[in-house]
Amino acid sequence: MNPPLFTESFLLPPGFRSAGVHAGIKADPAKSDMALIVSDVQDTVVAGMFTTNKIQAAPVKMGIETCKTGRARAVIVNSGNANACTGKQGVLDAQEMAEKTAGLLGLSADEVLVSSTGSIGKPMNMPPVRQGIAMLSEALSAEGGADTAKAIMTTDTRPKMCSTTIVVDGKTVTIGGCCKGAGMIEPNMATMLSYICTDAKIEAADLREALKTAVSRSFNKISIDGDTSTNDSVICFANGGADNDSLNPDHPDWVLFQTALNGVIFDLAMKIVWDGEGMTKFIELQAQGAVSDQEADKALRAIANSFLVKTGMAGTYPAWSRMVDVLGYCGVDIDVDKLSIWYDELPILIDSTPALPDAEALKKILHSNRYTVRLDLGTGGAGEAVLYTCDCTEEYVRINMF
Repeated sequence: MNPPLFTESFLLPPGFRSAGVHAGIKADPAKSDMALIVSDVQDTVVAGMFTTNKIQAAPVKMGIETCKTGRARAVIVNSGNANACTGKQGVLDAQEMAEKTAGLLGLSADEVLVSSTGSIGKPMNMPPVRQGIAMLSEALSAEGGADTAKAIMTTDTRPKMCSTTIVVDGKTVTIGGCCKGAGMIEPNMATMLSYICTDAKIEAADLREALKTAVSRSFNKISIDGDTSTNDSVICFANGGADNDSLNPDHPDWVLFQTALNGVIFDLAMKIVWDGEGMTKFIELQAQGAVSDQEADKALRAIANSFLVKTGMAGTYPAWSRMVDVLGYCGVDIDVDKLSIWYDELPILIDSTPALPDAEALKKILHSNRYTVRLDLGTGGAGEAVLYTCDCTEEYVRINMF
């Protein structure tokens, strides 16, 4: 099996079209604010994963119900307004977005998903939304992936895209996607929107399991600031246009497909961390020696979401001492006499005793824009986990003072 190769683009598979436009939701005409993705294939299947926040935006509630059917052909997206905490009118506005999009595309409203992102608690300004839907229906293109990725951005500094192609049953299968996200990012799921399109032939239930696996290793393994939003959505369409034998776990190319899907979504997730609000350093956290994977994961989440740790990472302070503090109160089992920590491969703490590392070697790591912190919780257990996060600078505060 040749490993998939990934490109920095949102390559739309055959049978998909998309577009992004400035409709007027955002004041700046240079910033596009609405996007549309549509499959021209009638039997397109869909899978979705959504926020675990108990307060969910109107589009999320609609999307959960639509994805239960496993059938949808389009998603209409606006940025600049989350349509969350907007009451009954917010529900009516989301429904109108689906209905108007469906009418222009010749679909039924229950085939159209809706996504919104932006400020919470603001009523939707529907006149520009209606105008945007009309503009998008005219602008749809098989080359519209980049415009779509730009249109869903909020505090993102750049569009986030990834694509790959694989061969299944001798047929070329394309997987392309985009996402947005830079703040309010925390696992379960990360605060973001993401859209994945493939022309693979696959049943909705199998697509759902493949998506769940991919998200568990990517979007659910990142944290910028510990906040879970009201609008998180990952939506994956498969239109079957490649005409391969239907993919399922027993298919000889299932592992290849899963690997390719994992790769696209992982790449998108890492782009979110690298674009975290105000970030200057990408930190990979690893834990081992925990009593279970769940305990290891819990420990890493506590560290990643400690602003005492994150602000330490922003400078050249070796924040391991702050990590030790977090481990002591986060509720996981540790052996305090066997706790060990490494920065990259440099030992910092061994069996709870400072290792007195070479000062210049440590300085070099702390000044780099990417490094790994590995922890052994000392219990002797087989539990392990990984989490991807970043530092927190004063720029994060400035961005979020609006």
